[in-house]
Amino acid sequence: MYYIDLGSSTIKVYRYEDTLELLEEHSIYFKNGFSKEHGISTENLTELCSYFSIIKEKYALRYENTFIYVTGIFRNLSLSLRQEMVRLFNDRFDLYFNIISHGIENYYLASAMKHDYNGKKILIINMGGKTTELVTFLDGVIIDTHNLNVGVADLLNQFTKVNESISGDKIEEMEAFVLEKLGDLKLAQDYDAAIFTGGEERFELLTDFHLVENTLFQDGIHRYMVSFDDYILGTEKVFYSITMDELYQLMPGNPKWMDGARSGAIIPLALFRLAGIKWIIPSDLNLIHGVIRDLY
Repeated sequence: MYYIDLGSSTIKVYRYEDTLELLEEHSIYFKNGFSKEHGISTENLTELCSYFSIIKEKYALRYENTFIYVTGIFRNLSLSLRQEMVRLFNDRFDLYFNIISHGIENYYLASAMKHDYNGKKILIINMGGKTTELVTFLDGVIIDTHNLNVGVADLLNQFTKVNESISGDKIEEMEAFVLEKLGDLKLAQDYDAAIFTGGEERFELLTDFHLVENTLFQDGIHRYMVSFDDYILGTEKVFYSITMDELYQLMPGNPKWMDGARSGAIIPLALFRLAGIKWIIPSDLNLIHGVIRDLY
């Protein structure tokens, strides 16, 4: 069976047999040229259809063996445009373009992250192109959730120098922008740690953050943690010491993903500071892991 996570900027293709395997990913910035009335741009629609034509043939995707979960910016489509996308995928690819609600996304994220965490209070941060979801676990039970209308795209739109070879935008200015966007959001101050999801473990390993063994809990998945101070140092390195070309070279299969790497560090940084987080646990889990856990 195949499971596809289609978000505001990245498409991830998974296969599930005995375990869940990430087969490939492809980044398209659907925010560029997007409007509720006209949908995604013609250029992005063409690239989306071209990519699905490729993976449909490559993996023999069919209606009965493929499940697509669409999130982020696609929720902002008008009803008629949603219906057009469903018809397009049905007619051209024999696939269902399944736009899920924020609530359903939160449910699957919670399923992916469900664990007793050794009795610890854990803040889960799941960030996308246009939205960010927060889930709080205590003793393995969800006690709080927040859906934030801020994502990587907001920073990329506001800070046009961040992806120069060495960032021309400053971390402090970007964090202040995020804190202003978060408005009167209040977070508890007694978290034991935060888990930052969506490919963060892979990214921090690639860019050599100062990761240490996770001694807070053992779940067989989350092997590492990084202190708040070392997260700041790692982010500064990505902004001011590693060039964009070097970042692209770290992910040759989908270098465009790195366009959001610098901006993607800032929203969590602001949230870590708001909640007084001392330890951050990077995670590669996302909603598809929750889907699989829920189904199997």
